[in-house]
Amino acid sequence: MASILYVVATPIGNLDDLSERARATLDSVSMIAAEDTRHSGRLLKTINVSTPLLALHDHNEQRATAGLLERLLAGEDVALISDAGTPLISDPGYRLISAAHDAGIEVRAVPGPCAAIAALSIAGLATDKFLFVGFLPAKAAARRKELEGLSGNSATLVFYESGRRIEALMADAEAALGGDRLACVARELTKLHEQAFRGDVAEVRAWLAADPNHLRGEFVVMISGAPNQGRAATIDLDTLLRELAREVPASAAARIAARITGRRKAECYQRLMELIPPK
Repeated sequence: MASILYVVATPIGNLDDLSERARATLDSVSMIAAEDTRHSGRLLKTINVSTPLLALHDHNEQRATAGLLERLLAGEDVALISDAGTPLISDPGYRLISAAHDAGIEVRAVPGPCAAIAALSIAGLATDKFLFVGFLPAKAAARRKELEGLSGNSATLVFYESGRRIEALMADAEAALGGDRLACVARELTKLHEQAFRGDVAEVRAWLAADPNHLRGEFVVMISGAPNQGRAATIDLDTLLRELAREVPASAAARIAARITGRRKAECYQRLMELIPPK
Protein backbone atom coordinates (compact mmCIF):
# COMPACT_ATOMS: atom_id res chain seq x y z
CA MET A 1 0.00 0.00 0.00
CA ALA A 2 1.22 3.51 -0.85
CA SER A 3 1.79 5.62 2.22
CA ILE A 4 2.23 9.37 2.69
CA LEU A 5 4.43 11.42 4.99
CA TYR A 6 2.61 14.67 5.79
CA VAL A 7 4.54 17.76 6.88
CA VAL A 8 1.97 19.69 8.91
CA ALA A 9 2.22 23.33 10.00
CA THR A 10 0.80 24.09 13.46
CA PRO A 11 0.00 27.43 15.16
CA ILE A 12 2.81 29.70 16.33
CA GLY A 13 0.59 31.20 19.02
CA ASN A 14 -3.05 31.54 18.05
CA LEU A 15 -4.83 28.19 17.99
CA ASP A 16 -7.39 29.55 15.52
CA ASP A 17 -4.63 29.51 12.88
CA LEU A 18 -4.72 25.70 12.74
CA SER A 19 -6.41 24.77 9.47
CA GLU A 20 -9.21 22.23 9.31
CA ARG A 21 -7.12 20.23 6.86
CA ALA A 22 -4.24 20.14 9.36
CA ARG A 23 -6.53 18.92 12.17
CA ALA A 24 -8.09 16.28 9.91
CA THR A 25 -4.65 15.07 8.78
CA LEU A 26 -3.37 14.75 12.34
CA ASP A 27 -6.50 12.80 13.24
CA SER A 28 -6.22 10.40 10.29
CA VAL A 29 -2.56 9.30 10.33
CA SER A 30 -1.21 6.33 12.27
CA MET A 31 1.59 8.21 13.99
CA ILE A 32 2.69 11.81 14.57
CA ALA A 33 6.39 12.58 14.86
CA ALA A 34 6.76 15.62 17.13
CA GLU A 35 9.70 17.69 18.33
CA ASP A 36 8.39 17.73 21.92
CA THR A 37 5.69 15.16 22.66
CA ARG A 38 4.57 16.89 25.87
CA HIS A 39 4.11 20.22 24.09
CA SER A 40 2.39 18.64 21.09
CA GLY A 41 0.31 16.42 23.35
CA ARG A 42 -1.34 19.51 24.81
CA LEU A 43 -2.15 20.75 21.30
CA LEU A 44 -3.67 17.40 20.29
CA LYS A 45 -5.75 17.26 23.46
CA THR A 46 -7.09 20.74 22.77
CA ILE A 47 -8.16 19.83 19.22
CA ASN A 48 -9.53 16.42 20.32
CA VAL A 49 -7.01 14.29 18.41
CA SER A 50 -5.76 11.07 20.01
CA THR A 51 -3.19 9.91 17.43
CA PRO A 52 -0.05 8.42 19.08
CA LEU A 53 3.01 10.64 19.29
CA LEU A 54 6.67 9.76 18.73
CA ALA A 55 9.51 12.09 19.69
CA LEU A 56 11.71 13.29 16.83
CA HIS A 57 14.28 15.93 17.78
CA ASP A 58 17.89 16.88 17.12
CA HIS A 59 19.27 14.22 19.46
CA ASN A 60 17.33 11.18 18.22
CA GLU A 61 16.39 12.01 14.63
CA GLN A 62 18.59 9.36 13.03
CA ARG A 63 17.24 6.60 15.26
CA ALA A 64 13.62 7.78 15.08
CA THR A 65 13.80 8.07 11.29
CA ALA A 66 14.53 4.36 10.93
CA GLY A 67 11.42 3.40 12.89
CA LEU A 68 9.20 5.86 11.05
CA LEU A 69 10.44 4.59 7.69
CA GLU A 70 9.46 1.06 8.70
CA ARG A 71 5.93 2.26 9.39
CA LEU A 72 5.75 4.19 6.11
CA LEU A 73 7.08 1.26 4.09
CA ALA A 74 4.48 -0.96 5.76
CA GLY A 75 1.74 1.33 4.41
CA GLU A 76 1.06 3.57 7.41
CA ASP A 77 0.62 7.32 6.98
CA VAL A 78 2.73 9.52 9.27
CA ALA A 79 2.64 13.23 10.08
CA LEU A 80 5.58 15.41 11.08
CA ILE A 81 5.03 18.50 13.25
CA SER A 82 7.29 20.85 15.18
CA ASP A 83 6.64 22.72 18.42
CA ALA A 84 5.17 25.60 16.43
CA GLY A 85 4.91 26.71 12.82
CA THR A 86 6.16 24.93 9.73
CA PRO A 87 8.46 21.93 10.34
CA LEU A 88 12.11 22.08 9.22
CA ILE A 89 12.27 25.91 9.42
CA SER A 90 14.97 25.97 12.12
CA ASP A 91 13.45 22.72 13.41
CA PRO A 92 14.37 19.01 13.05
CA GLY A 93 13.00 16.75 10.33
CA TYR A 94 15.44 17.05 7.43
CA ARG A 95 16.78 13.51 7.80
CA LEU A 96 13.30 12.02 7.86
CA ILE A 97 12.13 13.93 4.79
CA SER A 98 15.29 13.12 2.87
CA ALA A 99 15.10 9.42 3.79
CA ALA A 100 11.44 9.26 2.77
CA HIS A 101 12.22 10.66 -0.67
CA ASP A 102 15.10 8.21 -1.06
CA ALA A 103 12.74 5.33 -0.18
CA GLY A 104 10.19 6.43 -2.77
CA ILE A 105 7.63 7.56 -0.19
CA GLU A 106 5.34 10.44 -1.13
CA VAL A 107 5.82 13.59 0.98
CA ARG A 108 3.01 16.14 1.14
CA ALA A 109 2.88 19.58 2.74
CA VAL A 110 -0.09 20.71 4.80
CA PRO A 111 0.87 24.40 4.84
CA GLY A 112 0.04 26.96 7.46
CA PRO A 113 1.72 29.28 9.97
CA CYS A 114 5.41 30.18 9.64
CA ALA A 115 6.92 32.89 11.84
CA ALA A 116 9.44 34.03 9.22
CA ILE A 117 6.85 34.48 6.47
CA ALA A 118 4.32 36.08 8.83
CA ALA A 119 6.93 38.59 9.97
CA LEU A 120 8.07 39.41 6.44
CA SER A 121 4.49 40.09 5.41
CA ILE A 122 4.19 42.95 7.92
CA ALA A 123 7.77 44.27 7.97
CA GLY A 124 7.66 46.66 5.04
CA LEU A 125 11.04 45.41 3.79
CA ALA A 126 11.83 44.08 0.33
CA THR A 127 10.54 40.53 -0.14
CA ASP A 128 11.46 39.92 -3.78
CA LYS A 129 14.66 38.34 -2.46
CA PHE A 130 15.30 37.30 1.14
CA LEU A 131 17.75 35.03 2.93
CA PHE A 132 16.49 33.01 5.89
CA VAL A 133 19.45 32.59 8.24
CA GLY A 134 17.61 31.28 11.28
CA PHE A 135 19.42 31.35 14.62
CA LEU A 136 22.92 32.84 14.62
CA PRO A 137 25.65 31.33 16.83
CA ALA A 138 25.25 31.98 20.55
CA LYS A 139 28.91 32.98 20.99
CA ALA A 140 29.62 36.62 20.20
CA ALA A 141 32.72 36.10 18.05
CA ALA A 142 31.06 33.49 15.83
CA ARG A 143 27.90 35.58 15.57
CA ARG A 144 29.82 38.69 14.52
CA LYS A 145 31.84 36.72 11.98
CA GLU A 146 28.69 35.33 10.35
CA LEU A 147 27.09 38.77 10.21
CA GLU A 148 30.20 40.22 8.62
CA GLY A 149 30.03 37.48 6.00
CA LEU A 150 26.46 38.56 5.20
CA SER A 151 27.26 42.26 4.98
CA GLY A 152 27.50 42.29 1.18
CA ASN A 153 24.38 40.23 0.53
CA SER A 154 21.66 42.29 -1.18
CA ALA A 155 18.77 40.10 0.05
CA THR A 156 16.68 40.99 3.08
CA LEU A 157 18.19 39.02 5.99
CA VAL A 158 15.85 37.08 8.28
CA PHE A 159 16.91 35.77 11.69
CA TYR A 160 15.27 34.05 14.65
CA GLU A 161 16.36 35.08 18.13
CA SER A 162 15.31 34.73 21.76
CA GLY A 163 14.66 37.58 24.15
CA ARG A 164 17.83 36.68 26.04
CA ARG A 165 20.08 37.46 23.09
CA ILE A 166 18.12 39.97 21.01
CA GLU A 167 20.08 43.00 22.26
CA ALA A 168 23.41 41.27 21.62
CA LEU A 169 22.33 40.34 18.10
CA MET A 170 21.27 43.89 17.26
CA ALA A 171 24.49 45.33 18.70
CA ASP A 172 26.53 42.98 16.52
CA ALA A 173 24.31 43.76 13.52
CA GLU A 174 24.98 47.47 13.93
CA ALA A 175 28.72 46.83 14.13
CA ALA A 176 28.82 44.43 11.18
CA LEU A 177 26.14 45.83 8.87
CA GLY A 178 25.83 49.46 9.96
CA GLY A 179 23.25 51.28 12.03
CA ASP A 180 21.53 52.87 9.03
CA ARG A 181 20.04 49.74 7.48
CA LEU A 182 16.29 49.48 7.66
CA ALA A 183 15.17 46.73 10.02
CA CYS A 184 12.09 45.32 11.66
CA VAL A 185 11.76 43.17 14.77
CA ALA A 186 8.57 41.20 15.38
CA ARG A 187 8.02 39.48 18.71
CA GLU A 188 5.40 37.07 20.00
CA LEU A 189 3.65 36.86 16.63
CA THR A 190 -0.08 35.97 16.83
CA LYS A 191 0.08 35.98 20.65
CA LEU A 192 -1.48 38.37 23.15
CA HIS A 193 1.56 40.65 23.39
CA GLU A 194 2.50 40.68 19.71
CA GLN A 195 4.57 43.70 18.66
CA ALA A 196 6.50 44.82 15.62
CA PHE A 197 8.85 47.79 15.40
CA ARG A 198 10.37 49.16 12.20
CA GLY A 199 13.25 51.59 11.89
CA ASP A 200 16.95 51.59 11.15
CA VAL A 201 19.14 49.21 13.15
CA ALA A 202 20.18 51.92 15.61
CA GLU A 203 16.54 52.89 16.20
CA VAL A 204 15.59 49.27 16.77
CA ARG A 205 18.31 48.99 19.41
CA ALA A 206 16.96 52.10 21.15
CA TRP A 207 13.41 50.71 21.06
CA LEU A 208 14.51 47.43 22.62
CA ALA A 209 16.34 49.25 25.40
CA ALA A 210 13.43 51.59 26.13
CA ASP A 211 11.20 49.00 27.84
CA PRO A 212 12.04 45.64 29.46
CA ASN A 213 8.81 44.25 27.98
CA HIS A 214 10.28 44.76 24.51
CA LEU A 215 12.83 42.04 25.31
CA ARG A 216 10.35 39.29 26.14
CA GLY A 217 9.40 36.38 23.93
CA GLU A 218 10.60 35.00 20.63
CA PHE A 219 11.74 37.31 17.84
CA VAL A 220 11.95 37.42 14.08
CA VAL A 221 14.58 39.98 13.03
CA MET A 222 14.65 41.32 9.49
CA ILE A 223 17.37 43.62 8.15
CA SER A 224 17.52 45.13 4.68
CA GLY A 225 20.23 43.83 2.38
CA ALA A 226 23.29 45.67 1.11
CA PRO A 227 22.37 48.45 -1.34
CA ASN A 228 22.93 47.93 -5.03
CA GLN A 229 26.14 49.87 -5.43
CA GLY A 230 25.92 49.95 -9.21
CA ARG A 231 22.54 51.66 -9.06
CA ALA A 232 23.49 53.87 -6.13
CA ALA A 233 26.52 55.21 -7.99
CA THR A 234 24.26 56.73 -10.64
CA ILE A 235 22.21 58.70 -8.10
CA ASP A 236 23.36 62.23 -7.31
CA LEU A 237 23.28 62.58 -3.53
CA ASP A 238 22.68 66.32 -3.49
CA THR A 239 19.72 66.08 -5.86
CA LEU A 240 18.26 63.21 -3.90
CA LEU A 241 18.60 65.04 -0.58
CA ARG A 242 17.01 68.23 -1.92
CA GLU A 243 14.04 66.33 -3.31
CA LEU A 244 13.54 64.29 -0.17
CA ALA A 245 13.77 67.40 2.02
CA ARG A 246 10.78 68.81 0.17
CA GLU A 247 8.61 65.94 1.36
CA VAL A 248 9.91 64.70 4.72
CA PRO A 249 11.83 66.01 7.77
CA ALA A 250 15.61 66.23 7.55
CA SER A 251 16.29 63.15 9.67
CA ALA A 252 13.95 61.04 7.54
CA ALA A 253 15.46 62.43 4.33
CA ALA A 254 18.95 61.47 5.52
CA ARG A 255 17.79 57.98 6.52
CA ILE A 256 16.10 57.32 3.18
CA ALA A 257 19.07 58.68 1.21
CA ALA A 258 21.40 56.43 3.20
CA ARG A 259 19.35 53.35 2.30
CA ILE A 260 19.24 54.24 -1.38
CA THR A 261 22.88 55.23 -1.82
CA GLY A 262 24.58 52.95 0.71
CA ARG A 263 26.15 55.93 2.49
CA ARG A 264 26.09 56.48 6.22
CA LYS A 265 23.06 58.27 7.63
CA ALA A 266 25.28 60.74 9.49
CA GLU A 267 27.08 61.60 6.25
CA CYS A 268 23.79 62.20 4.45
CA TYR A 269 22.46 64.34 7.27
CA GLN A 270 25.61 66.46 7.40
CA ARG A 271 25.47 67.04 3.64
CA LEU A 272 21.79 67.98 3.86
CA MET A 273 22.60 70.57 6.54
CA GLU A 274 25.22 72.02 4.22
CA LEU A 275 22.77 72.16 1.32
CA ILE A 276 19.82 73.48 3.33
CA PRO A 277 21.08 75.07 6.56
CA PRO A 278 18.50 75.08 9.38
CA LYS A 279 16.78 78.43 9.85
